[in-house]
Amino acid sequence: MGIFKIEGGIPLKGEITPQGAKNEALQILCAVLLTGDKVRINNIPDIIDINKLITLLGNLGVKIQRNEPGSITFQADEVNVGYLETEAFKKEGGALRGSIMIVGPLLARFGKGYIPKPGGDKIGRRRLDTHFEGFINLGAKFRYNREDHFYGVESPEEGLTGTDMLLDEASVTGTANIVMAAVLAKGTTTVYNAACEPYLQQLCKMLNSMGAKITGVGSNLLTIEGVESLGGCEHRILPDMIEIGSWIGLAAMTKSEITIKNVSWENLGLIPNTFRKLGITIEKRNDDIYIPAHKDGYEVKTDIDGSILTIADAPWPGFTPDLLSIVLVVATQAKGDVLIHQKMFESRLFFVDKLIDMGAKIMLCDPHRAVVMGHNFESQLKATTMSSPDIRAGISLLIAALSAKGTSTIQNIEQIDRGYERIDERLRAIGAKIVRA
Repeated sequence: MGIFKIEGGIPLKGEITPQGAKNEALQILCAVLLTGDKVRINNIPDIIDINKLITLLGNLGVKIQRNEPGSITFQADEVNVGYLETEAFKKEGGALRGSIMIVGPLLARFGKGYIPKPGGDKIGRRRLDTHFEGFINLGAKFRYNREDHFYGVESPEEGLTGTDMLLDEASVTGTANIVMAAVLAKGTTTVYNAACEPYLQQLCKMLNSMGAKITGVGSNLLTIEGVESLGGCEHRILPDMIEIGSWIGLAAMTKSEITIKNVSWENLGLIPNTFRKLGITIEKRNDDIYIPAHKDGYEVKTDIDGSILTIADAPWPGFTPDLLSIVLVVATQAKGDVLIHQKMFESRLFFVDKLIDMGAKIMLCDPHRAVVMGHNFESQLKATTMSSPDIRAGISLLIAALSAKGTSTIQNIEQIDRGYERIDERLRAIGAKIVRA
């Protein structure tokens, strides 16, 4: 396993361009299975999780033509559905959580879809019920092999049939999977309590450009009129809002002057204002974000009644849970206190012990809540050796190390590489002292 060695406490300066959005790419790449025509996808991030999915598509028989960096043309005209029942697929599909989203397109187009229990971050229980209940509502038959932890759905001879459904949770991947299954179903499907994240909106826009008939895009009520078939298209993936938030946090913690290029402001939601609540200055310059060097630190804004600032996650348009760990680490050097409330997942706050070892003042109230008492830069974090437990905690620890006094070591950096493209190279380009070993 690789490690990062980081010399912290050095202000950075320069421009950085966010990669394509990982969470959008996982949906968009699965959607290429819905047509035998060519589909060109641009701004694909070159990261471990996405490359694993591309390899999986290739093993299913999808033709893959690499264009310029970040651009790939896919053609799923000779899909080998039999690969789904092989031991190789069970191993490959189980290594990637995003592989669950191949099931909807395969079920819609080929009448069956199988998947082993997916892997991914260890951040608590993430249910698959929403996915499979949606498929069952469309008429699919569900089966589950407990010994192999292998899930399967098969459509009846007459195919899937549209219906009205109310999701028990606004699952992003669940909504995406159901939408991809419903676009080729007979009749009309309505999905209420649908997720409405920009990534899901992007998927719907792409499917409509392929010939699907989806209305209500951007709301929590989607209406899908089934069509006979879909055609090819060209699609560009949005910049990654999680990476944008990570760079905002990095700039503040290291007192750096950074410009984040081409951020797609209209798709950032509450992210800029949430960081502004921590006292961080964020300027909109065309489609860029400019963050000046916070040489005098940043002060937390209390609520109107003077009570402690609470930052909590929520389904879109609420604040994304993927940035709570970044907010938490940034709060360690703020002037003032912050309550971080992780509502949507378990175990995502358990990395705070590593920050406490570095000198942060954090009180973990329970698995979902932590109070951070900011140092106001009066006491720098101290360098240490730590291991990255998952993607989001990993980048938070990396930001902490870049702000800390001394040389830190981060182990298990494959977790960071799963979600961040060439992060060490890009950080060195703006002045960071980081070495991969």
